[in-house]
Order: sequence, then structure tokens, then C-alpha cells
Amino acid sequence: MSRVLVVGAGLTGGACASLLRGAGLGRVEIWDKARGAGGRMSTSRGRREAASTADLGAQYITFEAERSEPRRSFYEELLSHGILQQLTAPIEGMVVKKGSCNYVAPQGISSVVKYYLKQSAGADVFYEQHVTHISLRDGKWEVSRKMGPPELFDIVILTMPVPQILHLQGDIVNKSPEIGPSVVVHTTVTFGSEYLDSDPTEVQQLILSYLERIVPSLPKPSSIKCQKWRYSQVTKAVPNSLGQMILHTQPLLVCGGDGFTRSNFDGCIDSAMSLAEVVKSRL
Repeated sequence: MSRVLVVGAGLTGGACASLLRGAGLGRVEIWDKARGAGGRMSTSRGRREAASTADLGAQYITFEAERSEPRRSFYEELLSHGILQQLTAPIEGMVVKKGSCNYVAPQGISSVVKYYLKQSAGADVFYEQHVTHISLRDGKWEVSRKMGPPELFDIVILTMPVPQILHLQGDIVNKSPEIGPSVVVHTTVTFGSEYLDSDPTEVQQLILSYLERIVPSLPKPSSIKCQKWRYSQVTKAVPNSLGQMILHTQPLLVCGGDGFTRSNFDGCIDSAMSLAEVVKSRL
């Protein structure tokens, strides 16, 4: 029986672990450097005295009939379990294509990822596990992290953003409280790139000053969180990767995620399916 590690508890990692269910594997573990699941499908919970929830990354999922049809069953499953529901509120400037439908997650967008983690049936999820090195040791992968001893795995699946994969060292180098109202302000990609390494306090004030000009009647917030996404949109996917890339065959080391497809729900699901097929074919 193989011991498998999935690095990244985002949509690709969670869906891949779910698809590996019943594949005859031994122990499947999921490590993520954050304190909770979701990755860029992240939901923030306010402090108890100012209970609120806000989706900081993806805020809705779009089903496009022409492009998403092969993944219709994924949407139907999430809808049938109440994880997704149709977006009915108007959004100024949104262009809705014919045959498309937008969905939101009433319990927060991270609930989509948590659903898949739950469906992984027995996979052990560990947070605050920042992987730093991956090295070959006696026919297995020795995976090191910032905190805790290194561990050995037969198969490793990397699903974090490609820049984080490239930073790895080793042999691969080269229930919630009562919810209150909340407001999420997204900046443009251009703004984010310009202020990426600026002082977060200064950037937060810039955003708040602009928000006050366009919505002067907005009440003073009880709490504020300024979230920076260093790895947000994939501007150029890895070419000819078919949703994944095998870095080593024996033992298997494979990577995937939206950097190998495209930055949306369908792209992550495509990569998860491709990753699962690769792993199953090696068993």
C-alpha cells in the first residue's frame, strides 16, 4: 500500500484527494502551510465580537455550458448538497454569457474545498505544514517542512502555485457564529502588481480612502483585514501539460493546479482529474 502526500489544501488538492478515494491507496495525507483549507478559495471569519464572513479570493463560480459540460456532474453534486446556490443578486458591470450561470457558496467559498476534503474518505489533513525540501531517500520521497521532522512518502502530488513549487529545495530543484454584514473590496490586477511589496498599512489606507469617496455613507467597520495575493491569476499556463506535469516517475512526483490549466473552478477540476488518473495508473 502506498503512502501518498498531497501538498496544498486548495480546490485542486481537495478534489484530487476526493477522486483518489477507493483507489486502493494506503494512507493519504494533505499538507497545507495555511491555518485552514481553501487556498485562493479562502473565507475569512470575523472576530467573535464582530462576527462576519467574507470570501477573500474567488467569490463565485461560473458554469459555462460550452466549456464546462464535461464537469457538469461536479456542479450538480455541489448544488444537491447545498454547497453552491445560484447567484441572483445583480452585479454592476457583469457580462453574463448565454448558457452560463453563476453560483455562490452560502457558507463561504472555502466550503467547496472543505466538501471535497470530507469526501476524500479518510485522508488526514494537516495545516501549518510549510514544505521546504523534497529529496529522494531509498526509493521514496523525503519531505521536509519548516516545523516537524521530515517524513517519507511513496507518491507526492504538488498542487500549490507554480512559483511556490519553484522555490522548493531538494532533488526537484532546477460551525460558525452569528454572521454580520461584511464588504469585500477587490483591487485590479494592475493595482495589486504596483503595490505588491508596499507596506500593507499604507495600501489598506489607499483602498479605504477610495472606498470612502465612492461609498461615503458606508458605516465605520468593526474590523478590517487587508489580504495580499502574491500568487493570484495565472497569466500563462504551463504549455502542453494536460493539467499536470510528472517530475519523477519512480517514486512518483507530479505537480498540478491552475498553473497547468487556467485560474477558475473548471481549470482546478481538470487538473485534479488528470492528477488522479496519473496516480491510479501507477498503482
